Amino acid sequence: MKMSLTEVSRAVAAQNDTSEYEEIDITSVAFDSRQLVDGALFVPLVSENNGHDYIQSAIENGAVATFWQADHENVPTDIPVIIVNNTLEALQMLSQYYLAKINPKVVAITGSNGKTTTKDMVASVLSTQFNVTKTNANFNNEIGVPMTILDIEPNTEILVVEMGMDRPGQLDLLSHLVEPDVAAVTMIGEAHIEFFGTRDKIADAKMEIVNGLKEDGIFVYNGDEPLLEQRSENLPFTKTFGLSEDDDFTAYDITSTPQATSFKVKQIEDTEFKIPMLGSYNVNNALVAIAIGSLFRIREENMSKALLEVDLTNNRTEWIEGTKHEKILSDVYNSNPTAVKEVLKAFTADKISGRKIAVLGDMLELGDQSSQLHASLADSLNPDEVQSVYLIGDEIKVLYDKLVDVYPAQNLFYFKADQLDALYEQLNSEIYEGDEVLLKASHGIHLEQLLAKLTD
Repeated sequence: MKMSLTEVSRAVAAQNDTSEYEEIDITSVAFDSRQLVDGALFVPLVSENNGHDYIQSAIENGAVATFWQADHENVPTDIPVIIVNNTLEALQMLSQYYLAKINPKVVAITGSNGKTTTKDMVASVLSTQFNVTKTNANFNNEIGVPMTILDIEPNTEILVVEMGMDRPGQLDLLSHLVEPDVAAVTMIGEAHIEFFGTRDKIADAKMEIVNGLKEDGIFVYNGDEPLLEQRSENLPFTKTFGLSEDDDFTAYDITSTPQATSFKVKQIEDTEFKIPMLGSYNVNNALVAIAIGSLFRIREENMSKALLEVDLTNNRTEWIEGTKHEKILSDVYNSNPTAVKEVLKAFTADKISGRKIAVLGDMLELGDQSSQLHASLADSLNPDEVQSVYLIGDEIKVLYDKLVDVYPAQNLFYFKADQLDALYEQLNSEIYEGDEVLLKASHGIHLEQLLAKLTD
C-alpha cells in the first residue's frame, strides 16, 4: 500500500489537523511495535498490553506516524500523530477505505471446521486466472481481517478472506467491513459451543457472514446441512455443495489414501480431482473451491491442477516423518468432535505393517457439553484399528474413563495438560519405524511442541 498521511487522516476522520504532514507516505501498517518497517503507520491497540505504552519502540523500529486514541494522555511530539476516537475502529475504517480504493472482488469464508484449508484451496484455484491475495495464516478476526486488507497489492483482483468467530456479532462486523461478492460456510460443528449453547445458535452466528453480502452476491454452503438450508431460503443467489444428488456440486467416487484423496464431481463429468491430503471430509472443502471457481469461470483443468498443488497453511492436517521414520499425521491447530471423528476415520482407513497410535488432547470451548462430547469420541476408537491411545488435558479425562474397559492398560495413557514432556517420553519409547502417529488437539494444548520433539 501507499497513501499519504493526510489521506490516511481523512479516511479515519482524524480529530486533529495533519495537513502539515502532506509529504509523508505510509507504506505499511502494524500494531506490533517489534514488527515495523520503515514507512510504517503504528496502530497502538488497547488490550491486555496497551500499545500506547510501546510508542518509543515503534519509533525506533521505523514508524513514520502513529494513531493515538483520544482518551490517552502524553500524546507524543516526536512523531506525526493521527488522533482518533478508537484505534481499532480506525484500523478497520482505514482498511475499508483501502479496500474500496483497490476494489477487488471479495470472497469471504467461514465455518466451524475447515475454513483455513478451504481458504487455501479457493485462493489456489482462483490464482490460476486472477491476481489473488488471501488471508495470511489465520488472521481472521476483527484485527486480522483489516491487516489482511491493508496488505493487498494494488493489482489484486480477488481477495480471499477467512473469517473466524467466537461470539455473536463478530461475523456481522467483518461481513459489513468487506462486503463480499461471494460468502461461503464450510460446515456447522460444535466449535465454540461453550459460548453459543446449541448448533442452531452457532448456525445463526455463522449466517451473519451474509449480512454484508452485496445485493447480487452469492452464498455458497453445504446443502447437506439442514441448519444452513433453512437459513438460506430467502437469499436470492445460492450454490450448494455436498454428497447429495440435489446439491449444485456433488462429489462421488471418493477414494482416499494416506497421501491423497481423489473424487469426481457430478456436474463436471470430464475431470477427476485429487487433493494432496487424506480424508473424505476434505472433499467438501475442495467442493467449495470448485463451486467458487466455477462462479469465476475458472477452467476445469486449472481447478484440477490447482487443487492438486495447493499450498496449505502450516499445522493443518499433514503427514510428517518423525526421527524414527514413523509417519506423523499432524493436526495440532484446532479440534472439535466432528473434526476428530473425521480424521480418525481417515487415519484408520488404510492398513500398515506397524502400529497406529493416536494422541488426542482437549477440545476447548465446548462449555457444559464438554464431558459428553469428549466421551463421544470413544465410539471412534478401538484396539483393532488404533493400537495405543494417548490422552492429554483436563477435559479429556472422561474419554480415558470410557476407554479403560476397552484398551489394555499398557496401551492407554492419560496425562494432565502440563505433562507434555512425560507424554513425549512414554510415546517416544514405543514408536518404531513403520508406525503411524496421529496428533490432534486444540491449540491451547500445544501439541506442536510434541511434534517438534518427535521430528527434531
